[in-house]
Amino acid sequence: MKPALVVIGNGMAGMRTVEELYKLAPDLYDITVFGAEPYGNYNRILLSPVLAGEKTVDDIMLNTREWYDRHNITLHAGDPVVHIDRSRRIVRAQSGKEVRYDRLLLATGSKPFIIPVPGHQLPGVIAFRDIQDVETMLDAARNHRHAVVIGGGLLGLEAANGLMRQGMEVTVVHVTDSLMNQQLDKPAAALLQKALEARGLRFLLNAQTAEITGPDRVTGVRFKDGSEIPADLVVMTAGVRPNIELAKAAGLHCDRAIVVDDTLQTYDPRVYAVGECVQHRSATFGLVAPIWDQARVCGAHLAGAGHRRYVQQASPTRLKVTGVDLYSVGDFIGGEGSEDLVLRDPRKGVYKRLVLKEGCIIGAVLYGDVKDGPWYFDLIQKKADITRMRQTLLFGEELSAA
Repeated sequence: MKPALVVIGNGMAGMRTVEELYKLAPDLYDITVFGAEPYGNYNRILLSPVLAGEKTVDDIMLNTREWYDRHNITLHAGDPVVHIDRSRRIVRAQSGKEVRYDRLLLATGSKPFIIPVPGHQLPGVIAFRDIQDVETMLDAARNHRHAVVIGGGLLGLEAANGLMRQGMEVTVVHVTDSLMNQQLDKPAAALLQKALEARGLRFLLNAQTAEITGPDRVTGVRFKDGSEIPADLVVMTAGVRPNIELAKAAGLHCDRAIVVDDTLQTYDPRVYAVGECVQHRSATFGLVAPIWDQARVCGAHLAGAGHRRYVQQASPTRLKVTGVDLYSVGDFIGGEGSEDLVLRDPRKGVYKRLVLKEGCIIGAVLYGDVKDGPWYFDLIQKKADITRMRQTLLFGEELSAA
């Protein structure tokens, strides 16, 4: 009898971990996967191009049903787990199905944060999280005109761009005074806003949503100052929360997310967790690069080849809006003892800012010309001494590395 591995969550983090496990020990476990959505595993990051009409749902599938069959993995798609019994080592799904485990992998991801204003439950108010949301948005674009996206971060701008490409009039509502304030400084945010306005997006900054209005479907959004704009579709992209209810109910140690050690093990040695549902050394994760690293480490430990440790690293941010080039990584705000190197070329729409501290780059924001982003990222990772190329640093690798 092989030991049984049960994976809760059929998303990118869980399946990447299984792939990493397969590389090292393809025949070690009998594997059962439970997923809430009725599909194989797909690339959530590429939902934006699907919405924009640049890709189809088939294009973004990572593991088709055949893949599961070929690897002898039992997939229960569209049947989420509702209960974990750790003393009997059994999981129970919504359908009532029960499966025993020797090792359990939690990859439950995160849930979109829906701002609990009056009217947030009206039809036409959605998040931007899964294939179903994209279908709802495409349907709205065929039958309605006004879309409002609440949240001017990475995901919000990608949603807004996609809806605009589908012919809707889109207003992005953001609570602070500059777009993507988690990833961009103000000058870069201003350039981005100008470029997106030129394409036809509208922005309301410093805007606090007070109510979503409508008798039986959304018809408008009202703000704290009393003003109102029409809306047939409201997309909430104001952040996510780690999905930890199941783990909590099972008595696993959770803080903001499921607490794991450097091997991605929870406080129960039989239970591992990866992805957006975990908290490692007080950080949580939303970008794909750290999650791939976690999958590699966790896969190795599940395979019994466990000498790897997960180490957090900075991850770059890019915007997936065709024709808009943006790259940001590290500490791009700086602080005491740091200094900035800035290059501005407003006519070409190029802006670069490097934050230096003690002879090293600690952060970078690039807009309009991002080709040196990976090189700067590499210098940040290596904590490379850039003193001798300080003069040419902003002009990129070609001039500096010579």
